[in-house]
Amino acid sequence: MTDDLTAPTEEQAAAPTAPLETPLAERIEAILLIIDEPIGLVALAAAVGSPVAAVRQTIETLVDDYDGRGSGPRRGFELREVGGGWRLYVREDHDSLVAEFVGGQAPARLSQAALETLAVIAYKQPVTRSQVASIRAVNVDSVVRTLLARGLITELFADSETGAINYGTTDALLQHLGINSLDELPPISPLLDDGADGFDEGVVR
Repeated sequence: MTDDLTAPTEEQAAAPTAPLETPLAERIEAILLIIDEPIGLVALAAAVGSPVAAVRQTIETLVDDYDGRGSGPRRGFELREVGGGWRLYVREDHDSLVAEFVGGQAPARLSQAALETLAVIAYKQPVTRSQVASIRAVNVDSVVRTLLARGLITELFADSETGAINYGTTDALLQHLGINSLDELPPISPLLDDGADGFDEGVVR
């Protein structure tokens, strides 16, 4: 005989089951996987909808986990704090492996968007991704990732205040262009509609 006191009411039976909240560590990892620049704790907490203290504690746990101090083995990547923000990086032990893999990929022609972004970085370096996006008036996240993967640009340093990564070109670009230094790049002014309103200020020379 069913106890009427414990049996669910019709309203309870019809009510949808509330979805379980995704674990905080998983939400943090999801954000860390798609960012191009270090993200601060406050911004990360806002992105995952959790208190800063809880995010800080979870970050510390993830660092230990990735470094092999948790229940699993050490990972090939690490969670590192740079310029006041957090981001995933390949471990230094595997730099040569990654460089060899990237260098061994079949060469492909760069898109017009990639060429334009590369030109901005070459003439304005050191320059942040947001500065490049401002100049080109489009989102350049995927293009910057492509240029990094091709070894044509590199991360130079992180801004001490904002944590934004500053990018510059590599020796690989010089080799592709057949020049010895950035000083041999042609002046940009003659290539613009108005030479007085171009990249002259801040151009690497």
